[in-house]
Order: sequence, then C-alpha cells, then structure tokens
Amino acid sequence: MVQSLWDDQKASQQKTGLDQLVYRSNLIGTDRRVCNWGGGNTSTKTIVQDFRGRDVEVMYVKGSGSDLATMKAANFTGLRMEDIRPLIEKDEMPDEEMVAYLVNCMIDSKHPRASIETLLHAFLPFKHVDHTHPDAIISLCCADNGQELAKEIFGDRYVWVPYVRPGFTLSKMIAEGVRNNPNAELVLMEKHGLVTWGETSEECYAQTIKIISEAEAFIEARVEEAKLFGGAKYETLPEAKRRELLGELMPVIRGAVSQGQKMILSYDDGDDVLQFVNSHNAGTLSQVGAACPDHLVHTKMVPLYVEWDPASGDIASLKEAVQAGIRAFETKYVAYFEANKHIGDKMFEAAPRVILIPGIGMVNTGKSWAMSQVSGALYHRAIAVMRGATSLGEFVSLSENESYNVEYWPLELYKLSLAPAEAEFSRKIAFITGGAGGIGSETARRLVSEGAHVVLADLNLEGAQKVADEINGAYGEGRAIALKMDVTKEEEVQAAFADTAIAYGGVDILVNNAGLATSSPFDETSLKEWNLNINVLGTGYFLVAREAFKQMKAQQIGGNMVFIGSKNSIYAGKNASAYSAAKALEAHLARCIASEGGEFGIRVNTVLPDAILQGSAIWNSNWRNERAAAYGIEPDQLEEYYRKRTTLLVNIYPSDIAEGIAFFASSRSAKTTGCMLTIDGGVPAAFTR
Repeated sequence: MVQSLWDDQKASQQKTGLDQLVYRSNLIGTDRRVCNWGGGNTSTKTIVQDFRGRDVEVMYVKGSGSDLATMKAANFTGLRMEDIRPLIEKDEMPDEEMVAYLVNCMIDSKHPRASIETLLHAFLPFKHVDHTHPDAIISLCCADNGQELAKEIFGDRYVWVPYVRPGFTLSKMIAEGVRNNPNAELVLMEKHGLVTWGETSEECYAQTIKIISEAEAFIEARVEEAKLFGGAKYETLPEAKRRELLGELMPVIRGAVSQGQKMILSYDDGDDVLQFVNSHNAGTLSQVGAACPDHLVHTKMVPLYVEWDPASGDIASLKEAVQAGIRAFETKYVAYFEANKHIGDKMFEAAPRVILIPGIGMVNTGKSWAMSQVSGALYHRAIAVMRGATSLGEFVSLSENESYNVEYWPLELYKLSLAPAEAEFSRKIAFITGGAGGIGSETARRLVSEGAHVVLADLNLEGAQKVADEINGAYGEGRAIALKMDVTKEEEVQAAFADTAIAYGGVDILVNNAGLATSSPFDETSLKEWNLNINVLGTGYFLVAREAFKQMKAQQIGGNMVFIGSKNSIYAGKNASAYSAAKALEAHLARCIASEGGEFGIRVNTVLPDAILQGSAIWNSNWRNERAAAYGIEPDQLEEYYRKRTTLLVNIYPSDIAEGIAFFASSRSAKTTGCMLTIDGGVPAAFTR
C-alpha cells in the first residue's frame, strides 16, 4: 500500500515555493506506484519579482522531458498567470498554437518547454496541483465499470472525465468539471490518471496519497490472488534452469530485435512478472493495449507474448518460438504503422520493447540498458493496473488509432529529442578481459565515453568492480559490470559470457587483453613457465574468442574482436621466448579467426603495444626486474630506456593503446580485418614487413 513519505523536518528546509514544489515532486516520483517514470506533472502558483522588480503571479510547472523522482528546480518552467488565464475563454486551441503561446508566457527563456498539461494546472483555481498515474487509480480508470465503481469509492467528491488526449480540450474539461461540482476533491481521467490539489504543498501531497489509498483499499478487498489473471497455467522454472536457457536465448533475442538498430537487453524475473506470464489469461490480457498513454512510447501498444510451454525446458523450441514471435510482431507493427500513419511520420524500430516468456519472465529492449529498464519498469505498472482492473471488472484500453496517435504524437517525440545524441559506441556491448589493469580499464573508459556498455572480466574482481563503480558513477547505473574470470578455465569463460548475455543481451566488441609476462634465457625456461605463457596468452585468448564468436554468430549482427598482442608478436624479444612465442600465437590466431569470421560480419584485428608500464599489473610484478636484468640496467631506469629506443622518443601509455582499440572497434575501420597496428613509438626492430 502507498504510504506518505512527507518529512516535516526536510519540508521545513525548503525556503521558496519552488523549493517546496521540488521536494513534493521528488516524493511523488520516488514511489512508482504513484507516478510513472517520466510521467505526471506538478505545479505551484506563487509570487515572484520580474525583471522590472514588479510582483507577478507565476505558476511553476514540470517542464517537458524530466522525471518527477529526480528533477530539480531547473527542470520546472515558470509562466505568468496573467497571460495564461484568458485562454480558458477560448473554444479550442491546437497543440502547436498552445505550445507557441506558452513560450511567450515564460518568465525565463532558459527554462525548459512547458508540459503539454500546463493548462490543466493553470485552469484549476488552486495554489498546488498534482497530476499522477497511480496504479490503483488507473486500474479503476481502465476497468469497463470504473465510473460506476468510482461513485462507490468517492461518492460525489470526484469528477470523471472521459478519455481525451492531453492538451487544451482536456484542461478545459477538467476545469469546468471541478467548477460544476462544489464537492470535488479529485479528478479521475479515464484511461489516464488522477488530479488532486491543495492550498499548501503538504496538503496537496497528503490529498494525493489519501485518494490513492482509498482506491487501493477498495481494490485489495476484491483481489483473489489464486484467481488473478485466470490463475496459474505454468510453473516458474528453477532459477538455475532459467539462467541456463537465457544464456543461450538472449543473444538470439538481441539479434532478432536488432535488425534495424542494435538494442540492449535486460532481464526481469520479479514475482509480479512471473505470476503474470505464467497465468492462463496473460496471452489475451497482454494484447488488450497499453494501461496508460504514458507507457506507449516506451512499451509500444502491446508486448510480445511468447507461446511456449516451460515444462518442456527445450531451448531449441524456445528459440524458434521467440524468433517466430518477433517476426510476427514486426509484421503486425508495420501494418499498424501503415494503417495509422500521418504524412511525415517515420516508423520507430518495429521490434518489441517487452517480451513475456512463460516460466522465465520478461525481457526488455532499449537503446541503452537504462532505457530497457524504463520499458520494464513501465510494464510492471501495466501488470499492476491489469491486476486491479481485472479484479474490478474487465480491463480496457485505448483504441488502436488513439494508441498510434499517442505513440507518434509530436509532443511526445519532442521529449525523445531531448536525449543526448548517440555516439560511436552507443548500443554496443564490449567485453574486456584484464579489465582491472591499465590497458583494460583505460579502454573501458574510452569506449564508455562514446556510449558503450562494458563488461570488465578479471581475476582481480575487486579491481574490476572499482573501475565499474567509477564508470557507473560517471555515466549512470548499468553502464558497466565486473565479473571474476580466469581465462584459462573453460567453464569460467563460458559462465562469464552467459552472465554478459543475461546482463545486456550479448556482445559486440571483444577486447582480448588479459595477460602476464615472464623472462628467462631460453635454456633456463622451464616447462612450467612455458605452459603458463601458453595457457594464459594462447589458450586463454582462444577460449575467450571462441565464446565471443559463438555469441556474435547467434546474434547475426556482426562483431569486432581486438587482440592485444605485443611488439614481441613479431620481434624475438631477448630472454622472452615463452612470452614472445605466445604473443605470436595470439597474432596468428586473430588472423585465423578473421578469415572465418568475415562471412558473419565479424572483424578481428590486433594491436601491438610495447612497454606499457603505467597501471600495469605485469610491470609491477617480477617482470620489471627481469626485463631490467636482460638489458643490464636498474628497474627504475626502464621507462627512460624504453623511451630512448623509440624513433619518436616517446613513452607509450594505456590511453594510447585504448585509442588504437577504439579505432579497430569503430566504424572508422569497418573494412579492415586481420590487421596488426603497432603502437610502440617506433621500434625499428619491430617494424612489420
């Protein structure tokens, strides 16, 4: 049940009306049962001094494209009420005209564009107004008998407004409905949400929570858990079995939904999701339509429900069912677009954003992990609404044409336009071995800076996690994950790629970078030393590349591998026969994979660094002492020694290697494979020939 989160001490610290509005808005957005991600809006009317020092009545309202849970003062738009009030006398006002008019009402041109529902707040004669999308209220507003039941719950305290898309007409209908009912305490918008108000910010918030709680209590008294969604039809597979299937299934899904643009996936097995997907009625209910207009842009009108019996546990039939389902979904989506499109409309990707699989759960897709999470979070809300609506009566939704008009509504598309432009590695997933080290961590930072999601695989899990935490702190939750993996252990490598598939859907870029180094005169090289180098630098690179190759083939959208070789891949390093031979193995293995990968769009290239001392676990080991001894110098003289032997008289750093990796992984090298790029400052003995 929804609870009040109001804290008098924190509220008292908010000095201005705008500060109080921010506080209230954040409380509302914190509980997604109260308001959808990105949806709803709040306002306050207050007095401010304008640029001429005059007292002016201003309404602050949520700006377009922000989210109540996280928005700050800068995300609100201030508008002069004396300019807005006369609009209620108009009979109609098209969206474009209204938006243009409101721009001229703004007290600061730097404020964001006002919400499409600005007039809803302005036309109501109350100082504070909340418009929210509570699960319980939308359940009522999406039930076929909702208007009748509302009278049971609220008596004559409510105003019911038939479904109208947000804008001038809806705002005026709400204002007139409230004016005509002196007992009104709330407005219920059919298939849409709730409007409440108060004379103080606290009173407004308290009213919002009170009304939601009344609706929740009414619904919960009628819920029969065993009969929800028609009761259980399937049983949830054990977690280990689900993960086993998903490790193979996710790359197949990702490939199928990425034929237009690559998508990032996420998996959700919440209790409510499993209850729904396993039910008798899920296949039918899920196709009724969106539970709320705000959902449409992120979930599409309906999800894909996969017809599959989990009792079989058969991965082949599951893959077939998913692929067939996605193809059918895309065909229907194209038909839906063609039947409803307007001149100038450009179709979004036709693939589903939400995929429901009995016995397993929900897979969500998006241009990033964060956006796939938004789709999933909104479908949790849809399930909650269907739970409530079907306990009250029959779940109903918008018509197909109105769903289209909301999904392709210019004012909704404007919100999407506020997102940052996509970069070179947006929608790409990079798997980096040795992710905690100098080259690995710098490569992760470099790729993430241009949009990538990264998996940092390393024996040093603590170090890899530290890098992942740093990246997520800078770029947002879910941009990086850390995995513990020994490249020489087949089962650990396979498990790491399965975990990657479950986390993001697959892999686009492999950076085969994990390494070590030893130094001994050839006649003093032990079998143990030889095997160590071959196991890590040869077998390890083979195992990692093989698993990446499998996922890339399963996705059928190409891929990139970048091997981190060494100057010693092509130069016989002194007292380093085991290391040099293993590095040569890597370079030729890369060429072999390149020759086989071409038909699948898989490119494989190699970067040959030399003497990367900064941030390197290898150079902080006995290797530094061994190399210094080989050259007859002191260990602290190595950096200068290496600099002076280059023709450019430079030292090489991890960032230099990361730049080479980024080049090979990018579209700038789209027609290059089987290539070696030396980044060593120019060591003549290692010039390729």
